[in-house]
Amino acid sequence: MEKAELIEKINAVLVEEFEVEPETITPDADIKRTLKLDSLSLVDMVALIESEFKVKIQNSQIASLKTFSLLYDFIYDNIEK
Repeated sequence: MEKAELIEKINAVLVEEFEVEPETITPDADIKRTLKLDSLSLVDMVALIESEFKVKIQNSQIASLKTFSLLYDFIYDNIEK
């Protein structure tokens, strides 16, 4: 899967699940603020990403995934190709 295609799919999943406007999801936007995540909904997002894209996000990695760009890179680098 091309990275641009993957990014579109990630955004579509997040827009659907967290009911945000697609234009609010930009590469440099803060994930927690944009999706209005508290600690419980952050766990939901991680579970959704893991399930949808077949990647494993360690607890220690969650804090480093602050922006959508970092999330895209992580998924792209860890997805089964």
